[in-house]
This record gives sequence, structure tokens and C-alpha cells, in this order.
Amino acid sequence: MIKTDLIIIGAGPCGLFTVFEAGLLKLKCHLVDVLPQAGGQLTEIYPKKPIYDIPGYPSILAGDLVKNLMEQIKPFEPSFTLGEKADSIEKTGDKEFTLTTDKGTQIQAPVIVIAGGLGVFTPRKPPLEGLEKFEDHGVDYMVKDPEKYRDKKIIIAGGGDSALDWTIELAEIAKHITLIHRRSTFRGALDSVDKVMELAQQGKIDLITEAQAIGVEGDSTLTHVKINQNTLGEKSIDVDYFIPLFGLTPKLGPIADWGLNIDRSAIEVDTLDYSTNVEGIYAIGDINTYEGKLKLILCGFHEATLMVQSAFKYIYPDQKLSFKYTTVTGVEGFTNG
Repeated sequence: MIKTDLIIIGAGPCGLFTVFEAGLLKLKCHLVDVLPQAGGQLTEIYPKKPIYDIPGYPSILAGDLVKNLMEQIKPFEPSFTLGEKADSIEKTGDKEFTLTTDKGTQIQAPVIVIAGGLGVFTPRKPPLEGLEKFEDHGVDYMVKDPEKYRDKKIIIAGGGDSALDWTIELAEIAKHITLIHRRSTFRGALDSVDKVMELAQQGKIDLITEAQAIGVEGDSTLTHVKINQNTLGEKSIDVDYFIPLFGLTPKLGPIADWGLNIDRSAIEVDTLDYSTNVEGIYAIGDINTYEGKLKLILCGFHEATLMVQSAFKYIYPDQKLSFKYTTVTGVEGFTNG
């Protein structure tokens, strides 16, 4: 039996940063993640994708952010259970939960922090006949290594941040990029939209709006994608890779059966401290929901900071918490009173 102060379900950026904030208050953490390594989506899906909204970093690769977070929490010696899914929780005493994984590992703690990102997720696939045939043979639903697409002809489909960001990033790597989107307006960040428009004006990419893919062709590997544009009709484009980036379909998995208030596959929380309706259980990051919620890593860091303060008071109601600025005391010298 593993015993700790905080069980953190999810070892993505928000879960990792929670370890740092908890460590400042001398709270020990154990992280559980179904993935075989820490980092969550940043490691599993887009380790080479640049992230632009982390304070102090004009741009940082997702994988590098994870490395930095791991280095930041090293002094606090967190423990991990990786490659196992949080399966069930049981209230086993006053201020004590026992979490059991799908492989039988058991962890006890007074506080559970759900930082599971989108939960269990699968990519949203366009409804194209024969698409599965070309999966890993010209059809990719995520970009893990940009070098794979060097000097290749690519079609990216989508209108959100991922489609825009990867169009910008791969424009200097690929031989040719065509971005197609079914609408004339985009859902992504305005700055990214401006950059894509500029690339199109410079002739560095082809931008086709009010269009969508209607077919994929090839023998053992993908060779053509057929698209239909509202104004120009159908045409076939010669490609090496087709990358539809339509987002992920989240599923909470076993968490949905833990008695938490759920709204559209997200956990409802109190914005005072990001606590759930079950005392001792908190939810931070993309997996929670509240009025005005923004699904940004930056916001998840903020939620983790406030949540840990509340968790300390819950675990030690009679102990005075003296918060000090880490810029003054330094991490190693931080103490609570």
C-alpha cells in the first residue's frame, strides 16, 4: 500500500505543476497516469509542437516544457504509478481515500486531485470511406515528429488551433502544404489566423476555405485526397500525408462513476478552490468546468496553485499556513509556519 498526502490522477502539465505547489507546503504527492510516461498529451501527442502562452517563454516545445516541469519538481521527490488507469476510489476512513488502479495498485491519501486533462480520448475522424486503410500509411491524426513531414506534400484539415499551429510550424519543413477548412472563418487564436493568412498571401501554403475532404485514394499508401469546394467543385490533390485535426473526443472513463457532478464530460468545481461536490476531491485543468472556463495550461497552473492551498487547510485544519513568496525565500528554504 502506497501512502501519500495527495494522489494526483494525471501526470500532464497541470498534475506536474501541482507537485511543485504542494512541495512548497511540504505535502507529498503520488501521480497515477494511464500513459507509460509523464507529460500527458504534451508527451504522447505533440512533443514537438511549440506552445506560445507559457509566461517567460515566447515559444517552448511541448516536450521541453515537460522536461522543465520534471526538473522543477525533482527536489520534492514525487512518486509515480505509470501505465495504469485509476479504476476505483473508496472512502476508507476519516479523511482517507484508497484508490485502486486497473492493475491492482492501491494508494491511500486524504486528498485526491483529478488532473486528467481530457480523460480518455480518441481523435475525431472525418467520415471518409476507406480512411482506416491508410492510417499510419499516409493518414495521421496528430503530429508527433515534424521531421517526418520534411519535403513532403501535406494536406491539413481543420479550423482550430492545432490545424493553424501545425500549418505555421510545418510551412518551413514540408515541400508543400494545403490547409482546408469547411468554413471561411477560423476558431483558432487571431494571431495564428493572421500568420496563416500571411503564409497564403506569400504563396508558401495553399489555403482552401469552404471546402472539405470527400475521399482518399491509393493502393497500400495514400496518394491522393479528393476535396470539394463550395465555389469550385471537386478536385483531387496529390499528397504524401493527410492530417485531419478535428480535435479529440473525451471520455471520463471510470471517473464518471465516482459520484462527482458531471456536465458534458467535465467535472463541476467550485472556483474558490476547485473542489468537487465530494469533500477531499479536487479537479483542475481541462477536465473541470465552471463559468468562464478557459482550457489553457496557464489556467490549469493557476487552478493548481489555489487548490493546493485549500488541500493543505483540509488536511491540517489546526495548522497555520504562512505563505511566502518563493522569489524571496527560494524553494529549498521555503517553510510553512
